[in-house]
Amino acid sequence: MKIVRPIKDVKKIESMKLILKNQSIRDLLLFVMGINTALRVSDLLTLTVGDVRDNNGVFRNFVRMKEGKTGKLKEFPLNDAVLKVLREYVGAGMESDRFLFLSAKGGALSRVQAYRILNEAAQRAGIDAVGTHTLRKTFGYHTYRQTRNLGLVQKLLNHSSSIDTLRYIGIEQEDLDAAYLGLNL
Repeated sequence: MKIVRPIKDVKKIESMKLILKNQSIRDLLLFVMGINTALRVSDLLTLTVGDVRDNNGVFRNFVRMKEGKTGKLKEFPLNDAVLKVLREYVGAGMESDRFLFLSAKGGALSRVQAYRILNEAAQRAGIDAVGTHTLRKTFGYHTYRQTRNLGLVQKLLNHSSSIDTLRYIGIEQEDLDAAYLGLNL
């Protein structure tokens, strides 16, 4: 099994966004929504237009859904980055029961298709070992770097152990060394 890591370099994230935007706005949304919501790809791929927009065409501030793996109810806000791409992608005529990430055959995009889309874009951006779980790990890593609140990240990812969360988000010796070197009291 190939181990995937978070994308730590923000420039590489921006590079992937540009590659995906030039490829397809749907593919860009998959990436942007994945790294900004921490949803498992299986949950991301089952979202419908009605999950993000009401019947009047107004985009929702929050998404409320049941996680497939845990069965738990999850509610999370949609940030400006996600809403911007959603507004570009979701057309006025889209039915509310339509999958957000539609395949060419008309059903939900599959995990394999999502993996292929993300992996090909990552290779073009010079990023190795990218998989569908990379999006969730990237969310966790950057949230931790921004907040330095491991308990918060653990709760957002629905992990039971902080040790698992650190391993999951890819906190490695280089990050620990940077913390030591960055503190000069």
